[in-house]
Amino acid sequence: MDQSAKVGILTVSDRASAGEYEDRGGPAVAAYLDEVLQSAWSPVRSIIPDEQELIAAELRRLADDEGCCLIVTTGGTGPAARDVTPEATEAVCHKMMPGFGEQMRAVSLKVVPTAILSRQTAGVRGRSLIINLPGQPKAVRECLEAVMPAVPYCIDLLEGPRMETDPDCCKAFRPKGK
Repeated sequence: MDQSAKVGILTVSDRASAGEYEDRGGPAVAAYLDEVLQSAWSPVRSIIPDEQELIAAELRRLADDEGCCLIVTTGGTGPAARDVTPEATEAVCHKMMPGFGEQMRAVSLKVVPTAILSRQTAGVRGRSLIINLPGQPKAVRECLEAVMPAVPYCIDLLEGPRMETDPDCCKAFRPKGK
């Protein structure tokens, strides 16, 4: 039986959570997934301030209570004192997936030299893949394009719903016969 993929989209921003700033990162994630995913999916969106314990609690809720197979965060990955999304992610994950951050930074470095300041990461909590992205919509797209070919197979390995991508937008990699 096919099941729709639940995807958590978590914007981490003091100003956006207070209504002082328009959230553009979360909508950029949703727009990219709408464009790339051919299989059914539904977003579970939230916006919270840059507080490590709040971020960790929301990641746990999205993974454990909501059952999101994929959770994409946007914001809080820089070097500023309030940028604590990677620390919250590491605190709740059972396994870290450093290749995601390495790939996102490698792609971003081709565009902007300050990409070395970004601390994107990814990890696994139970059956959920959590990916941390920067907050800028352009960087959201660049980073998702860099890692999305590996995401559907990772979700398969976590025993989540099968995610199919539009091969004209993103050719997902799966070993032969998978």
